[in-house]
Amino acid sequence: MVKRRLQRRLFRACSLVLAAVLVLGLLSSGCGRSPEPKPQPERPQPNLEDTRPDIGAQPTETRVKVNLYFGDRQAMYLVPEEREVVKGNRTLEEVVVAELIKGPQKPELVKTIPEGTKLLSVKVVDGIAYVNFSKEFQTRHWGGSTGETFTIFSVVNSLARLNGIEKVQFLLEGEKMETLAGHMETSEPIAPQWNMVQPEQQ
Repeated sequence: MVKRRLQRRLFRACSLVLAAVLVLGLLSSGCGRSPEPKPQPERPQPNLEDTRPDIGAQPTETRVKVNLYFGDRQAMYLVPEEREVVKGNRTLEEVVVAELIKGPQKPELVKTIPEGTKLLSVKVVDGIAYVNFSKEFQTRHWGGSTGETFTIFSVVNSLARLNGIEKVQFLLEGEKMETLAGHMETSEPIAPQWNMVQPEQQ
């Protein structure tokens, strides 16, 4: 009887020792390992359709209406022609002179600025527009007192329709132009002549 008790105690003791050894073995094996990295969520790919610039949208263009004066075919009057144009980065003064250089759109009107003329610059100071033309403004002009007068006041009257312009000073390649065709002095600023405009069109 005593022997059986001793065997049971010995069996329990061995079982406890074995269990302790197993626990220690598991703990020691876990401490030496680095923790498993957690899986990272997959980063969403950028939507290429969202990152592309919108090439379908057209830039807005500022359109303005200007009043230009051209000669009639009888060389009697200046006749206004209203035109809607794209302003872009230009000033209104530049727009007006550039459109005068292009010539009239109405078939009953005639050009007042010689072919090949270029606008070099235009600047407004104290109510005076300083308009600088290339040499073709003079070298290609058709001459005559009437033709000269119509060219000068085509420019002056057209620019005087803009706010802040009272007179026009003509420049040729950066220098004051004494005369365009020998009949009219242009060395000083010139005021508009509204009596040259066709009466019902003023």
